[in-house]
Amino acid sequence: MDKTRSKLIMDLQRIEEEHYQLRENEQIQDFIILMLQFIGDPMPELRDGLIYPTFYEWIEVQKRFTAGELCEMLMTLTDKEHLFYRIGSDEDPSVFTRTFTVLVIALIVRRHRQQPFLEAEGFANLKHALLRYYREEKDLRGYLAEGGWAHSAAHGADALVELVQCPESDSALLYEVLDAIHGMLYNGKQSFNEEDDERMVSIVDVMLERELLPRQDISDWINTLTQCVEWPRSRKQMIARVNSKNFLRSFYHRRDENSWGKSFTASLLAAEAKLNKFRRE
Repeated sequence: MDKTRSKLIMDLQRIEEEHYQLRENEQIQDFIILMLQFIGDPMPELRDGLIYPTFYEWIEVQKRFTAGELCEMLMTLTDKEHLFYRIGSDEDPSVFTRTFTVLVIALIVRRHRQQPFLEAEGFANLKHALLRYYREEKDLRGYLAEGGWAHSAAHGADALVELVQCPESDSALLYEVLDAIHGMLYNGKQSFNEEDDERMVSIVDVMLERELLPRQDISDWINTLTQCVEWPRSRKQMIARVNSKNFLRSFYHRRDENSWGKSFTASLLAAEAKLNKFRRE
């Protein structure tokens, strides 16, 4: 394993230096197999510094894969050895496999929304996998002293941003996504401090920008983020309140307030005020 891993590191470093071009007799699928095998490597230099950038270059920039190859890759990425590898576990290295898997999924979803290639069944499997992942991920740590970025809430949000913009995404799916964001903010354990809120805001922001849902429905959803104010004081209540408050602040400052309209801006400010126990009347 160590020999295979060391060779992969050297090969990917050389591929990066050569502008992500392969040499004669090299096959891209041979590298994909190894990159998927080591996608959750605890060494950030391999996982974050080499494997993900190579996926990004080949999927997003060079568009090296056919529709069939992307579908096959998605099947592997959404299996129990990748997106759902030890799902539900907390504070162990398995988080790296899940969170860097979902980043690569985001790249493939972006390709699909730009030029659709998934059949109805494939898209249904994809949306169920991403929603399940965002609901079941329990390791919500951001940057780790040993291992670097985990950042599951943010990475998952990146994939959901792409998902909601797909042509197949109907209002039912969008409401499910909003529910998943609510659950993430109300996770009961992690107060987000690595700009996870900004990545989640991007999902709702694009819904508004593209008018994917009525503005009033999103305003109503925002009001649900204040539910925790009525709970008894507890650590769980504080996490929900602080996460939701910071989310709304990030949302408010994402655009010029004139972009939202007076009514929507008022609902944002009213919800933030309700969550802010330090506010003085």
